[in-house]
Amino acid sequence: EVSTEDPETAFFTLAKREDLNPEEGSIHHCLYQFTRNEKLTETNKLLCDVCTQRHYGPKKNIKSEKKYVYTNAKKQMLISLAPPVLTLHLKRFQQAGFNLRKVNRHIKFPEVIDLAPFCTVKCKNVAEGNTKVLYSLYGVVEHSGTMRSGHYTAYAKMRRMNNRLSDLVLRGQSPQALETEPVKGQWFHISDTHVQAVSASKVLSSQAYLLFYERLL
Repeated sequence: EVSTEDPETAFFTLAKREDLNPEEGSIHHCLYQFTRNEKLTETNKLLCDVCTQRHYGPKKNIKSEKKYVYTNAKKQMLISLAPPVLTLHLKRFQQAGFNLRKVNRHIKFPEVIDLAPFCTVKCKNVAEGNTKVLYSLYGVVEHSGTMRSGHYTAYAKMRRMNNRLSDLVLRGQSPQALETEPVKGQWFHISDTHVQAVSASKVLSSQAYLLFYERLL
């Protein structure tokens, strides 16, 4: 969603990004880089309708593409609506010449993550006054192998039903109570028909390809 109503708050977030010191190789660092403020200059300048109308009058009077005015601008990708379920897809490949190469580097991810530094100050589905948007990890998909072949396995947490999450999904009611701890439950590793109970530390050391979080606050 592009913010055009209030330019003064367009680049404001629910929590200060300046307080972040994300560790390189972590999901926080990935989110920080993805939502960083970018400058659009030179060949990336933005076509400015307001500037064009100031110079040439109403848009209907413009017949030549050369008459459009382009201007320097800033761009930032932020979350405008906090979802009930958060899915993070890690890019596990990179271009190497004419080939694609799988990235096997371990990316650190927490059991509880706060999205507030990556949300707009007017983020929807967040109770007024809240400066935290917390999510609890409940699933991980892992891929082993290469770009041409491999095997997918999953980690899933068996837990009790989250009533607050149901209220958010069914009624659009934002969570009010402060929940900062991971949802309690037992982790399992699933590989085809084989299912085995595992510890949380085993899950956090996996080579995550997809991460699934559910809303706490």
